[in-house]
Amino acid sequence: MAAPQRIALLSFPGIRAFDVSVVTEVWGTDRTGQGVPAFDLRRAAADPAAPIPLRGGLSLTPDRPLDWLDALTPADLVLVPGIEDPEADVPPPVLEALRRAHTAGVPVASLCAGAFVLARAGLLDGRRAVTHWRLTDALAARHPRIRVEPEALYIEDTGVWTSAGTAAGIDLCLHLVRTAHGAEVAATVARSMVTAPFRTGTQAQFIERPTPRADRDGDALAAVRAHALAHLDRPHTVASLAARAGMSPRSFARHFQATTGTTPLHWLITQRVAAAQKLLELTDHPLPEVARRAGFGSEVTMRQHFASHLATSPRDYRTAFRQAAGSSPIAR
Repeated sequence: MAAPQRIALLSFPGIRAFDVSVVTEVWGTDRTGQGVPAFDLRRAAADPAAPIPLRGGLSLTPDRPLDWLDALTPADLVLVPGIEDPEADVPPPVLEALRRAHTAGVPVASLCAGAFVLARAGLLDGRRAVTHWRLTDALAARHPRIRVEPEALYIEDTGVWTSAGTAAGIDLCLHLVRTAHGAEVAATVARSMVTAPFRTGTQAQFIERPTPRADRDGDALAAVRAHALAHLDRPHTVASLAARAGMSPRSFARHFQATTGTTPLHWLITQRVAAAQKLLELTDHPLPEVARRAGFGSEVTMRQHFASHLATSPRDYRTAFRQAAGSSPIAR
């Protein structure tokens, strides 16, 4: 049996209670009875004996020193919660621990304004990064060597992850679970949290602007998305989806993008890639059958979309997942 994945939650004064809770809910809850691997989540701080105050009268009790991040058996992942005040000082030992962990090859991820912590540690210099949309201008101004992406929900650049605000931290955490353990494990965690396994679009859809349409249109679009998800193996076009919503194709495409932050076809392809991932992980179906069930129509088309979305092929994805999981699939 593989050793539990070691997750280090970087703990210091000023971190956000919400982000601590998200990390704890994803990696600190025992879901082994549901087929989720065991995780070893630890709260690493400069002084493990000193409780860390959080907003709202809460406190966090650390249980590991900072050198746990890059010890003889280092953490598999270091998570930096968002901070309440991006302008506040970060303890130098925290920044140094981040640098050592990164130098040791440990993946590092930040939630929301935690990107400012990575920036102060120098880990984002020359890299793409994102933070809450209200803070993107400040991050770019204070750290001009960072290529700030104002609309992404989360970004990875050579082993360093950043995410947008609040709920996007959940998106990133679930994506990190999916990357390490597969789509089915991430979906199980998401179901337990009563949240979507992944969201499409960008954080541009959440930036303050007038409501694009009445709730009626939003409900119609939600029903169309539910229908498409239930019938991914069938052909869908903007015209056919628009007809189901009772809209013209042009109006449907415009409202769909305003609601989700992406186009109907890009959303559909993303859902099909996710469905194919799940089939590759859980079944022994040959690749043409996986392509058919996911709605790609042909193995060639599926391979093209895997290359553009995941930078790998369906065959290599299945092989890599089987090697990482160390278990046999269940044909369905």
